Amino acid sequence: MHQAEPPRKAVAPSSALPLAAVVVANVALAFGPWFVRLADTGPVAAGFWRLALGAPFLAGLALATGARPVRLDRWLWWALAGAGLSFAADIASWHLGILRTTLANATLFGNSATLIFPVYGFAVARAWPTRGQGLAFALALAGAALLMGRSYQLDAKNLAGDLLCLAAGVLYTVYFILMARARETMAPLSALALSTVASVLPLLVVALALGERVWPHSTLGDWLPLIGLALVSQVIGQGCMIYALGRLPPLVVGLALLVQPVVAAAIGWLRYGERLGPVELTGAALIAVALVLVRRATPVAPAGPRAH
Repeated sequence: MHQAEPPRKAVAPSSALPLAAVVVANVALAFGPWFVRLADTGPVAAGFWRLALGAPFLAGLALATGARPVRLDRWLWWALAGAGLSFAADIASWHLGILRTTLANATLFGNSATLIFPVYGFAVARAWPTRGQGLAFALALAGAALLMGRSYQLDAKNLAGDLLCLAAGVLYTVYFILMARARETMAPLSALALSTVASVLPLLVVALALGERVWPHSTLGDWLPLIGLALVSQVIGQGCMIYALGRLPPLVVGLALLVQPVVAAAIGWLRYGERLGPVELTGAALIAVALVLVRRATPVAPAGPRAH
């Protein structure tokens, strides 16, 4: 299944569609840990259902928008397969880490791509960030520190979970890099559908190897968190993310990941009574300002390696 990415017209600096897509993506992805907690399966098994239920929707959407089976170049197959394996390993590591550390630690380490992916982008471009980009980056880091600072804990009992979530953040960066390469010649839904299919079997194997409960109980209520995980996190969240990945530079995508802990904190406030104080609200405001600044300081065209 492949649909070539249409030639891109010059995007006006005032265009907000790619930025809106990446913000929507991170809002949707922020609901993922909540769905995992509600799931009537093991954590890795929940990740399996996220992809197994989401793949048919993504394939149908890709076909509906004009994608057709074609012969793909070998390098593209390798990129999609590598992206699928990286994403499967990211999901497995992240879901296991959530149960072994605090929610604050999991959110912080799981979004380490916030730092790594922009650095990758500048390395590929062989350029230092501009003054505006540097200011946005600094504001975003300060906002993240304020948002997470009071709840973050270093504790020996959390070490395994911290390391699992950190590994997930690194693997997510690898996934971003490989999908950015695929997006240079493929439309977003085609690329996401194929990489999602490549992730399904590895997650099932890991879930079975860990002895997790894979099949939920038969009631609709037991399936709803898994359906929500598939539609909200995979179809909407990753769909918007992969679209934005082909149109925004790594710095913007990386900083937009900080939307996730902001939304996760709001969910904790509304669902579990974890109130946000002035410090956390200030941190969220700084992240919002950083996203506005980086959008103004950065061209919309993506910075990344070219296909070979």
